[in-house]
Amino acid sequence: MLRQPVLVLAGPAELLRAARTHALERSLTSAILTAELFSTPGDLQNRAAVRAVAGADLDPDLVDLAVHGPRNAVDKVMKGVRMHP
Repeated sequence: MLRQPVLVLAGPAELLRAARTHALERSLTSAILTAELFSTPGDLQNRAAVRAVAGADLDPDLVDLAVHGPRNAVDKVMKGVRMHP
């Protein structure tokens, strides 16, 4: 998922959830981190934890979002999200 350049943005949970919805609607590549992933011991357990939850049910615990695609499309999806201080 990691490509260059990388911009780290920050925003409230509601804004991240909306950005995730817009990314999915536009078929942009995205990756998520939920609060639960910080309690798993490794990558395999992280992937299993995400697979075990339906997409819409991930939203309440969404703490991080990565989106990849054409710049103008990603800019529209991330509208309102600010650079991380």
